[in-house]
Parts: sequence; structure tokens; C-alpha cells
Amino acid sequence: MKKFLKITAIVLALALVACFAACGGNTEPEETEAPAAETKVLTMATNAEFPPYEYKEGDGYKGIDVEIAEAIAAKLGMELKIEDIAFDSIIPGVQTGKYDMGMAGLTVTDERLEKVNFSDSYATGIQSVIIKEGSDIKSLDDLVGKKIGVQTTTTGDIYATDEFGEENITRYDNGAVAVQALIAGKVDCVIIDNAPAKSYVDANEGLAILDTDYAVEDYAICFAKDNAQLQADVNKALGELIADGTVQTIIEKYIPVEDAAAAE
Repeated sequence: MKKFLKITAIVLALALVACFAACGGNTEPEETEAPAAETKVLTMATNAEFPPYEYKEGDGYKGIDVEIAEAIAAKLGMELKIEDIAFDSIIPGVQTGKYDMGMAGLTVTDERLEKVNFSDSYATGIQSVIIKEGSDIKSLDDLVGKKIGVQTTTTGDIYATDEFGEENITRYDNGAVAVQALIAGKVDCVIIDNAPAKSYVDANEGLAILDTDYAVEDYAICFAKDNAQLQADVNKALGELIADGTVQTIIEKYIPVEDAAAAE
């Protein structure tokens, strides 16, 4: 009886092995698709209150810096993500690696170079003085002793503080607030980049731009000092976009040639 049970068990075991072998032989291995490579994100910190370089339009952003950044990201095969933050938070945020780069009409200064690195320049900016029509400010010399409004930590702030003294400077979070302070008579003038200055003057009656430029400077993109590879990659892409005319086309879209010539 035991012998019979042993033989039966062996037969069943062999049958099971044959069954599994048959199943295995007839089953094709499943093909699995390799996961698509994830597009890397290029995070740009900006202050979207600086038309025509960056400003909000609906739920999105527009402007010279925005379109140049989009073109750079496309060349690098990356997806651009824009973070709209306070202007004076851009460089600290880039320093700590919270953002990949900062692009907000930034001028290269010795003080900023101590904290971040910069790309090659992609545009030239002019610091202008906004006054009320009929103001007794007729030249830069007339700014001495006046109350000057600026956007905090901008080069307009830096230059004016050095030249006219801390006691004569009133700082605001953005240019629009500074201009409203001028309209309300809280300051005698506002020093800000020429392109946004024109936008503010066009939008508010009774304002004008002083004929004399206050300063001329170059705009560039900032990076953390330990992010040299991204700086090099962006510089290469930017150089190609300048060489093929893309950057100039974008600038002229927002600042027509006749307007730029009039500002010179």
C-alpha cells in the first residue's frame, strides 16, 4: 500500500512539472516600455512688476526676460518654471539653490558678484528719472536734497544712495508703488530703468522722464557660485540666441527700434 502511494505521488509530481514546463514554454515574456526620460525643470526667479522685461498677463507671464528664458530653456531641452518673488529675494534664493537662476533686469555690480555669478549680458538698460510735469527738477544736479523714490535693492537704489545719501532715499517694494508715491507727492522723483519708466509714464497722466539718462548698464542672468555648469550651458544657449538674432527680435517686440533710439 505504501509502495502504491509512493508511486502515485511520484506520478503526480511529474505531471505537475510537465504542466509548469508546458505553461512556461508557451508564455512569451511581457514587453515593458522604458519610462520616458523626465524633462528637467529650469527654475527662474523674477519679480514680475518690471514691464516690459517681466510682468503678469492673466495667469501667465510676459516680457523680454520671460521670452529669452523660454528660448534658453528650449535650447537646453528643459521646461521653464517661473517663480515670481520680491526683487530683493532673488539673489538670496539663487545663492541657496532654491532657484536655478535669477532674471529680472539684473545689473552686474561688484556687490552682487560677491554673492552670485552672472551670464554674458543680453540687453542694455538705462536708469531714468521720473518727475511730475512742471517739476523744478530740470537736470541731475537738481536731485541734490530731493526726496528720491526707488525700488529696494535695485541699482537705482544703490546708485542714488551712494550719490545723494541715505537720508534722501525712500524705498518701495516695486516701481509701481514708488510711482504712486510720486503722484501723491510723497517723493519728488523716482529713479528706475527707462523701459518700465516709459510704461509708468504712459499709464499715468502728469508724469514725465527727465531728458538726461541717470546711468547706463548691462543686464545679465545670475547663478549660484557652485552652479558653474548651468552658467556655462546657459551662456552657450544665450550666445547662440544672440548670434541668430532671436534676442534682438524679442527686445524689439517690446521696445520698438524708434523707442530705443529716442531713449539714447
